Amino acid sequence: MGVPFVDLSVIHDPIRTRVLAAIEDVFKRERYILGPDVEAFEREVAAFLNSNHAIGVSSGTDAVLLALMALGVGPGDEVVTTPFTFVASANTIARLGATPVFADIDPESFNLDPKSVEAAITPQTKAIVAVHLFGRSSDMSALGDIASRRGVPLIEDCAQAIGAEWGGRRVGTIGTFGCFSFFPAKNLGCLGDGGLVTTQDEALAQRIRTLRAHGSTARYMYDSIGGNFRLDALQAAILRVKLPELEGWTQTRQDNALEYQVKLRAKGLDKRIGVPKSGPGRHVWNQFVVRIPDGKRSEVFDAFKDASIGCAVYYPVALHRQRCFEHIGRAPSGCPESERACHEVLALPIAPGLSPEGQDEVIEVLAQALDA
Repeated sequence: MGVPFVDLSVIHDPIRTRVLAAIEDVFKRERYILGPDVEAFEREVAAFLNSNHAIGVSSGTDAVLLALMALGVGPGDEVVTTPFTFVASANTIARLGATPVFADIDPESFNLDPKSVEAAITPQTKAIVAVHLFGRSSDMSALGDIASRRGVPLIEDCAQAIGAEWGGRRVGTIGTFGCFSFFPAKNLGCLGDGGLVTTQDEALAQRIRTLRAHGSTARYMYDSIGGNFRLDALQAAILRVKLPELEGWTQTRQDNALEYQVKLRAKGLDKRIGVPKSGPGRHVWNQFVVRIPDGKRSEVFDAFKDASIGCAVYYPVALHRQRCFEHIGRAPSGCPESERACHEVLALPIAPGLSPEGQDEVIEVLAQALDA
């Protein structure tokens, strides 16, 4: 019957009337840049995250860029991050003239391996960017200890992990900055681009607000070189409608992940493929990513395609192997676990809208492809 990878209509149809009303209200107020909708969303999402400050920005990419700018990252600096992530986590470093230094990942969580991070730190290290990949928090206890001992700020890339937790705290509130994306397919998505920066520090929050508006501290007065990194009022209004629904959508993802784990184990597939675990903390399952070993991923991928089942490879090439970082990045450990993951990972449908029958079909096609 086919199973879509993500069906946004399942999320949008029940709230369509409220979303359109929120958009109409923005038209009535005619405040399209910052203004009351952005301010209200910032208050509401700060309360959801239990963060002192939340600043709406233009995208998840710009959120990371702004965090690095606020820390003064520039030429001659190094920033340690993961090569197994979306390119924005590292190209923001390079855009500021700094050097991305790639540490390897932990093979179970797909997140940064703290030992590899510690080995990658040098006197030139200006920051660490830890990505909470696929909705699971990085080991913030170990990374926080390293950052504290080495005197290095820790930036959390939470683009895939809004609502995830470590030690009872929501990600984005543990490090120096938290950076979020509201790309439409994220757990909380707007209808375009949007992002957020969180921090617990008043001075850093004000620094982000200044930088997102061209470095302006008053009308036509500029204290810093910033940029146009503002969240649109229309997107903020849409996010205000969707934010109260997020916990329900998250529960659906968690239920789908548990069902996958149970059903894959019941068919014995957990002995043939790598099945993701919830791990410590709270996992919000932006993706359900399995490992397909023995070079069978392409056969499984093709079988899903033939059955009209959506799937995706996150990520096919590690960043330290990408041409854009060939001469400007470093990978001291060679990052073998990241490269192995690139050859084995496959994301299965997990978003709201996945039916029990659809999930059974995913698992059946997977089993047949492995047996072929």
